[in-house]
Amino acid sequence: MIPLVKDTIDKEDIDSLIKWLETYPRLTKGNLTLEYEKKWSAFINRKYSAFVNSGSSANLLMIYALIEAGKLEIGDKVIIPAVSWATDLTPVVQLGLTPILCDCNLEDLSIDINHFKELIITEKPKALICVSVLGLVPKMEDIVNICNENNILLLEDACESLGSEFKNKKLGTFGLISTFSTFFGHHMSTIEGGMICTDDQEISNIIRGVRSHGWDRDMDEDYRNNLRKQYDVKDFQSLYTFYYYGFNLRSTDLQAFIGLNQLKKLNFIIKRRNQNYDLYHRLLSNDIWKPPKNTKDLYISNFSYPIIYRDREKIVSALNDNDISVRPLICGSLALQPFWKKKYPEVYLKNATIVNNNGLYVPNNHQISEQDIQKICNIINETLSTNYFKE
Repeated sequence: MIPLVKDTIDKEDIDSLIKWLETYPRLTKGNLTLEYEKKWSAFINRKYSAFVNSGSSANLLMIYALIEAGKLEIGDKVIIPAVSWATDLTPVVQLGLTPILCDCNLEDLSIDINHFKELIITEKPKALICVSVLGLVPKMEDIVNICNENNILLLEDACESLGSEFKNKKLGTFGLISTFSTFFGHHMSTIEGGMICTDDQEISNIIRGVRSHGWDRDMDEDYRNNLRKQYDVKDFQSLYTFYYYGFNLRSTDLQAFIGLNQLKKLNFIIKRRNQNYDLYHRLLSNDIWKPPKNTKDLYISNFSYPIIYRDREKIVSALNDNDISVRPLICGSLALQPFWKKKYPEVYLKNATIVNNNGLYVPNNHQISEQDIQKICNIINETLSTNYFKE
């Protein structure tokens, strides 16, 4: 069996965790979480990071923090890539905003720039959630410029793209807020977990408040004191005073301990995923859609290798017959998902529909061998015909 992902938490991590647990440490969120957040910020090159219990929670917190900050209001329109993840769309709907789906392009699978420009004219959105699919690098220069020119909040979901770079700048550092996932099988794991990052101090404080019930305990001292002064809150009463409509999205020091060890090997993991991506690109036949190559401007920290092929089921069957894991190309088109159809009118998005009907992805992880990749590529190449997705 060649699995899609391999656990990044290894024997050394577990043994280290056991020794730490034998000291009977604090397990809930505490100083280790703070240390982990600082080291994450240093790795990503963002000023502020907040550790949460999942990447999906990070997306929820990102949207709600902007509402509390007054940057988004109920009913505002938010552009969501049609090829993304369910919990990119879900918090927008849950929090009373209006989702607008944008078609993907068939190069890096992120938003189609021309369609995005059309939606700006017709829909006048307040924000864009830019999703970097499977570690592929969107056209960040164009996206940043368009958002700046039209006063659109740029938000990044880099949950599948930890370590990917555009012009030596990491994805997750272009937008006002960015989110990451450290779920099992991602570039690094804290079992469950996610990060939400920003360079904006006020938004960081709101994030920390909303993450923990809406109180002020995790905020910067000056920001906290200003809130207490504004609302005339005394020290004792401040213990249970709430300034925002909050959630409990915290993670734990136990998971932060794991995360600190994972960070030590993250560069190695990213490099291996990048090398594996190059190998797939070289070995797969030319009569198939291929994602972009690594270049001096694009460094692709690939999550799993994407393929688009009209007779997708032929490839899927061949891989299944040889005990090789394969999955649809994430959600396909969100416009074709049942939860969208139940609430919103039908919308046809040509490229996202191609991905929905013909897309798949195959294993990439830091432990997969060159022999395994060679085997996967041989099986796919033998299965291909010239009848691929192009029309």
